[in-house]
Amino acid sequence: MSAPPNSVALARVDNRLVHGQVLEAWLPALDAQGIVVADDEAAGSILVRSAMALAIPSRISFQVLSLAQAAALFRPGGEGPPAPRTLLLVREVRDAATLREQGVPLPRLNLGNIHFRAGRKALSSSVYLDQVELDLLTQLAAAGTEIELRAVPSEAPIFLAQAKARFDLA
Repeated sequence: MSAPPNSVALARVDNRLVHGQVLEAWLPALDAQGIVVADDEAAGSILVRSAMALAIPSRISFQVLSLAQAAALFRPGGEGPPAPRTLLLVREVRDAATLREQGVPLPRLNLGNIHFRAGRKALSSSVYLDQVELDLLTQLAAAGTEIELRAVPSEAPIFLAQAKARFDLA
């Protein structure tokens, strides 16, 4: 899981944002030194930002930004990641699509945890998508983003073609 120094090691869609899987599995697997949460709701709530910050080890750089702030940081010409090998977390597929629309390169997007809600179909034990989300992922893939579904690094990834086939069967 290599990425160049001073880069986004992985962009991940996870409804829970910061939690144990991220801290205990993904950070070590990616050798990441930073986390950026790009989420308008979290950025607007001091309580949510503070609660997440309490869980972050002191050696890890951590920021919570609005989608617009994150786009300005990560798109070409922006300041770039705040730490070498930064994990970028968003809450929803549409948030990843918004960042891409705002010029943020997303070479690889991990779908880790997307909870069930009406209209979504199970594509893995932790990822449920609806047709609109699947269409957004197809657009991201057409723009060069590799899409994978997996909760933790030790799982075998499910790639977009497999996810589409599962969606059609569900």
